[in-house]
Amino acid sequence: MADNKLDANKMDAPEAPEAAGMSEFDENDRLEAEHEARAREALGLGGDDDDQPEVPRDTVATVRRLWAEAAGQRWRFAIVLVSVVCYTVFSVAAPAFSAHVIDALWTEIQAAFAQGRDFAVTWEHGGYEIAVYLGVWTAAFAFYATQTFTMAGFAEKLNLALRNRIASKLNRLPLAFFDAHKPGEIVSRATNDLDKMSEVLQTGLLRLFTAVGSIIGAIIMMFVYSPLLACIFLVFSAVAIGLTRFAAGKNLKLAAERQMWVGHLTGAVEEAYSGRIIIRSFNREQASSADIHRLSDKLADASRKADFFTNAAGPGIRFVGRVAQVVIAMIGCAMLIGGRLTVGTFQAFFQYIMQASEPMTQMSMTVNTLQSALASVERVFDILDEPEIESDPSPELAQHVIQPVHGRVAFEHVRFGYTTEKPLMYDVSFKAEPGQKIAIVGATGAGKTTLINLLMRFYEIDGGRITLDGVDTHAMSRAELRQNFGMVLQDAWLFDGTIAENIAYGKPDATREEIIEAAKMAHVDFFVRTMPAGYDTHVANDAENISQGQRQLLTIARTILTDPKILILDEATSSVDTRTEHAIVHAMENLMAGRTSFVIAHRLSTIVDADLILVMNAGTIIEQGTHAELLAEGGAYATLYNSQFM
Repeated sequence: MADNKLDANKMDAPEAPEAAGMSEFDENDRLEAEHEARAREALGLGGDDDDQPEVPRDTVATVRRLWAEAAGQRWRFAIVLVSVVCYTVFSVAAPAFSAHVIDALWTEIQAAFAQGRDFAVTWEHGGYEIAVYLGVWTAAFAFYATQTFTMAGFAEKLNLALRNRIASKLNRLPLAFFDAHKPGEIVSRATNDLDKMSEVLQTGLLRLFTAVGSIIGAIIMMFVYSPLLACIFLVFSAVAIGLTRFAAGKNLKLAAERQMWVGHLTGAVEEAYSGRIIIRSFNREQASSADIHRLSDKLADASRKADFFTNAAGPGIRFVGRVAQVVIAMIGCAMLIGGRLTVGTFQAFFQYIMQASEPMTQMSMTVNTLQSALASVERVFDILDEPEIESDPSPELAQHVIQPVHGRVAFEHVRFGYTTEKPLMYDVSFKAEPGQKIAIVGATGAGKTTLINLLMRFYEIDGGRITLDGVDTHAMSRAELRQNFGMVLQDAWLFDGTIAENIAYGKPDATREEIIEAAKMAHVDFFVRTMPAGYDTHVANDAENISQGQRQLLTIARTILTDPKILILDEATSSVDTRTEHAIVHAMENLMAGRTSFVIAHRLSTIVDADLILVMNAGTIIEQGTHAELLAEGGAYATLYNSQFM
């Protein structure tokens, strides 16, 4: 074994640990903090990604791609456009026809007054016109309902299609992507951003279509009735649009500031709740409360400004519109008295003012909303454009391990780095024979978990090869490779469900007897039977009805039940007490008998009997051998061991 020791100098390793003491390993603690940074760098990402842009980088390209994604739903969109056109025609025709109805009725009223008879609406005298007028608005309503419901179907179907694509995409993304992104960020893109897109398509885009149609139709009819009054309306509308654009920009800025303080306050509250025990133990309740109150005041101040501007801008813009109506009414009355306008035309003109003015003042707000939605869509597309993991070999070309699997694992001149410019492993070689216990030691961040990730093909190596029973793991399907491994991680994770379902997660068809037997081997059966519903007790990862140590025991039972040929134990006993640790160690010894085991350990007392110990530093293996061999060499392992048992 000693002959297989890697030359640390050739790998540019730091100076020998015996010269630097424990500080050599402590210095590597920073590697863990840099793990995410390396992954982000590999993906070409910058720092924190919390501040998402609300304006798309390329509006035209995003719209084109969104249209391409909606290939199967375009017929719905076509129906929407036809309905918008028909709705616009009927809604613009209604005021014009109302002018005819009112003029006809006014003529009849004047005739009745001149003849000294009572005025009455009959089918021949106004009834027919009123019925047609009602029919026009009924048709407009029908087309409005059609465009609304059809657009909702278009948006939700597109939302579902993109959501399914993201769900499928996440299964094909490399581990580096998840290292480089926060969980909340990914969830937000898959849920909030898509929901915003759907909502804006159903409201903003549809409102934009109807607004454009109504404005164009209304202005055309205004010029037909009175070019002078139409020009007066356009002058005031230009002022209103300018104010609207200013208000929309100011609104976005104030809303962003308010959202920033909402994020700060939410983070502080979550931190205070999660760390409530620590806060109380250090008598920091007052300081924590003061910090939350300070953030609350900041949020209140930002909200006050945003709400004031929002509530003041709308009435101010509408005031301009009302002034325009007063001016138009005064000039229109003069034209009415002069005989240049009829009563029906006069009231129809004001209907067109209402049809055009309100959508016109909302246009800038609507455009801003659409831009924000397109920015959300771009963030979704960013995920869909992420580079995927290398595809598994086709069934015809895939290689298979001969059953039963023996568990012989070999690293042959493996090279790996998060980026090609900064390799982490240079020339790693070792061999694990069937049934051997391989221990991996080193300071936090030294690369122990990275080695396991390469073994499981969570990352792809840059050179060399890794074999299982002589078969290159790169030539195998990931599913076939991983079904031979059982993992117990340092961070115990439970899924939402019963205790029995959590234990049987890797073997859903397990019988209750098999589940109980696995629980007994993991020394978890006793405390499970003390739970209210035993093995049917409902648990979740954030539940507080079981301790962290008990969670770890359940994950150990989960691995025992799958009966894997190769075990990976990442500090599996780090969260249990000493007495339970001894019991688990005995259970694991029985479980590891006849199985190849990779054990990541900080407590060296648990791996002195290992068949091979790999000492890692700065991402690569600097020593390997048995416990006795490494102690005799007096290198990094000897320094680390002596520091623990001094």
